[in-house]
Amino acid sequence: MIQGRTLLKVFAILFALLAISNLSKPLELSGTAGFVLFGKRLSGTANLVAGPLFGVFLAVYAYAVWTLRKFAVPLAVAYALYVLVNLTLWNVRMPAERTSLAFGLAYATVALGVSWGSAYLLLKNRAQLS
Repeated sequence: MIQGRTLLKVFAILFALLAISNLSKPLELSGTAGFVLFGKRLSGTANLVAGPLFGVFLAVYAYAVWTLRKFAVPLAVAYALYVLVNLTLWNVRMPAERTSLAFGLAYATVALGVSWGSAYLLLKNRAQLS
């Protein structure tokens, strides 16, 4: 029996929503809509390419988590590491774009909690994944 199955389903939904968000990055619906890659907000061609690529990655990851597939494990580890690096580099490279401390802490808590939480649950249950 897979422990945390319901939480993994919630995480899968969140990853699917994030995939949709990243797929829409090239539309640049606002001044802050560019995809953030390794701590730097992209624009132009880089945004046009990176946003959808990460959107596809997250869609595949969401599917793998939702269906409890073994290939979700390496995706989870890679994504969790990326989130940590991206958040760290954002604070180093883009200090002018920092928001309030409370928002930054809340955002980091959710981003790290979901990415690392899903990686933990998938690793813990990898023997039961199909």
